Amino acid sequence: MLTQQDIKVIETIVEEKLDKKTRLLPTKDEFFTKMDEVVGELKAIREEHALQGNTLSNHTDQLENHDKRVKNLEERLVTAA
Repeated sequence: MLTQQDIKVIETIVEEKLDKKTRLLPTKDEFFTKMDEVVGELKAIREEHALQGNTLSNHTDQLENHDKRVKNLEERLVTAA
């Protein structure tokens, strides 16, 4: 059976181990500050990604238009020859 002294020793050991492990963890403010930075970066990346998708779509449309025009010119050259 454990004595009061044994219980106090166990409590002290557990407390020291918890302190040692939690010492490296960020505080609540540090955590939320870092999360704000990360979320801000993520938002910027998503916006940039959306803009690049739109630009890619415009380039695809341009290429399709050019392809049609080239085919039209090639057909005219074949019929003219």
